[in-house]
Amino acid sequence: MNKNYKIMLVAGEPSGDAHAAKLVWALRKEAEPVEIEFFGSAGERMRDAGVESVIRADDLAIIGIPEIARALPTFLRAFRDLKMAASARQPDAIILVDFPEFNLKLAKSLKQMGFKVIYYISPQLWGWRKYRRKTIREHVDLLLTILPFEKDWYAKYGIENVEFVGSPLVNEVKPLISREDFRRKYSINDGDPLIALLPGSRHKEISRILPPMLESASIMAAKDDRLQFVIALASTRSESEVEEARGLVKGSGIKLPERILIVKDETYDAVNASDAAAVASGTATLETGIIGTPMAVVYKTSGFNYKLIRPLIKIDHFGLINLIAGKRIVTEMIQNEFTPDALADELDRLLEPDVNAAVRKNLASAAEKLGTGGASQRAARAVLSLIENLYQK
Repeated sequence: MNKNYKIMLVAGEPSGDAHAAKLVWALRKEAEPVEIEFFGSAGERMRDAGVESVIRADDLAIIGIPEIARALPTFLRAFRDLKMAASARQPDAIILVDFPEFNLKLAKSLKQMGFKVIYYISPQLWGWRKYRRKTIREHVDLLLTILPFEKDWYAKYGIENVEFVGSPLVNEVKPLISREDFRRKYSINDGDPLIALLPGSRHKEISRILPPMLESASIMAAKDDRLQFVIALASTRSESEVEEARGLVKGSGIKLPERILIVKDETYDAVNASDAAAVASGTATLETGIIGTPMAVVYKTSGFNYKLIRPLIKIDHFGLINLIAGKRIVTEMIQNEFTPDALADELDRLLEPDVNAAVRKNLASAAEKLGTGGASQRAARAVLSLIENLYQK
């Protein structure tokens, strides 16, 4: 490499922000002594990594078709501002991170403007909207995938510009303290069963998913007063959102357990210290699976969203950990299947020693398929290789 580089990154939700931030750090390390200027759509973690915000990714992290419709002016403004920034600053490469509803459209525009487009974390086209593979074929120069089956899936359709780099979560999902230390920190007896509740990283997810989780906790606690519960909040969420959910449950006359612990930025520690977990479908199911805590995967969106989206989904499993395993190793409760009673029954089942041990064994086998770590470094090397090749031509 013989010059400093400019790279534009575009993320739009917390998980993409986290992956992009790790990639930025890896790119800096791999490129030394060459310096890289980063700018684009950046969330909190990307900003902490030194990415200049053309727009704030925080403002794009919404969910659901009605919400997207209401936020359309925001999306159009972001789309325009990012195109203008690319045109003005002429990055050597543009890395689009997940966020397919926005980024696939952006990929087409940016490619037509003559930029090299890299897509990091493949859109889940194997699950729905397979027709979008044409966009990947025509408007993406390099697709970096993090799930082991994706490269072969794209190859079936003649798309070869794909590289499996492994999951960036492997070797990065590590509790900072032991199970015993976490329990000691929060005065939880080692013999008391602890259940983690992970309601998602978006406000709409918490408002729809946390109330039935709390009702399940109430059902379980009424049968066993030894049970302890911990709500693991994403860094982007606040305790006030939990209080809103608690208020909804209490308002319906349900008595909640006396103590429900709330932690923030301690998700891995909380999950590791727990005997079982209820986890909103998404990246958190992989993280919980890597840690090895038996879980029930849950999800609920608005009835309108579900009716529109469900017919388009062509996969056997919603939970990423089940997709990796290639079979249903943890129970999934989606939409109407997700009820307080059903979740309480499943969590009770997961607390049975034999069941708990069997699920942990299956999770360990699935996690092995994600690779041996170093995904961010491999992705960084692939990005820099593409840029280097441009200057060698």
